[in-house]
Amino acid sequence: MNSNFKTYILKATTASDCKELEVIKSLWSGYGEIVRYSLEGSAYVTAVVKHIDLRAEGKHPRGWDTDISHQRKVKSYEVETYWYEYWSAKCSADCKVPKYLGGYAEKEQQWIILEDLDIDYPLRKQELTLMEVRACLKWLAHFHGRFMNFEPTGLWEVGTYWHLATRPDEWELIEHKQLKDAASRIDEVLNKANYQTIVHGDAKLANFCFSEDGKVAAVDFQYVGGGCGMKDVAYFLGSCMSGDECEMYEKELLDCYFRELRIAVSPSIDFDALEQEWKGLYRVACTDFMRFLLGWMPTHQKINDYNLKMVKEVLSKL
Repeated sequence: MNSNFKTYILKATTASDCKELEVIKSLWSGYGEIVRYSLEGSAYVTAVVKHIDLRAEGKHPRGWDTDISHQRKVKSYEVETYWYEYWSAKCSADCKVPKYLGGYAEKEQQWIILEDLDIDYPLRKQELTLMEVRACLKWLAHFHGRFMNFEPTGLWEVGTYWHLATRPDEWELIEHKQLKDAASRIDEVLNKANYQTIVHGDAKLANFCFSEDGKVAAVDFQYVGGGCGMKDVAYFLGSCMSGDECEMYEKELLDCYFRELRIAVSPSIDFDALEQEWKGLYRVACTDFMRFLLGWMPTHQKINDYNLKMVKEVLSKL
């Protein structure tokens, strides 16, 4: 362990000593790791540390090791650090995130010290029941409601890891000519929606943690930033449900999300106008993500009849 970092983690957690317990996971493309530490003499039994090492040469599993990719990663970690330090405490209990305990940087390395969610949210899911899908949608609704119409200061101006302006290489490889030609227009429609919020930006199943009694918390805020909340909803549903399931439960689950969003937003918001606009943008958000996938990995299992049908519908209306 870096001795300067050890001094800092002891200070941040008011611990008398700390020891590495386990590496929870490696970061995408070899940019570091997430590690759990035990703490002595602290109010926290354990803490989780995200160690980011920008000295590493990216090793993308699909070969996207370009300078554009590297610079996107560098910014994503800057954004995530800023998010935890200046934004995360604004989240309500209904959109729980890890408490920020401290951060430390040394040249091209940085460490983000966080509350260990495993204490209260120990469960990770590979698949969800409908009730658990609704719990995640509740989290998203309260997150979006909490930050409705906030300026994304210090975050991505446009959130989500597949945002068109950050993915020129993937756009270039799209073989679906009509979608490729319409990509900028789709992006514009989402970015110019009247109602904007802060989106998680990578709201997949793997980034949600579950408690024994069905509550939800979320992690991984590298791509948090401004945007239409439907981006998160469309991406999340596609991450945990098949195309057939998405089609079968689309109305029910969108209604669930908007019921929670109505509770979460400020009374000053014209909710009926918000709901009408965002429901109309759900398919646009799905199409925007398909634009990314069709360039990044055109054989991906998320490219299914349900999503391709929505792409066709959206393109016909543009």
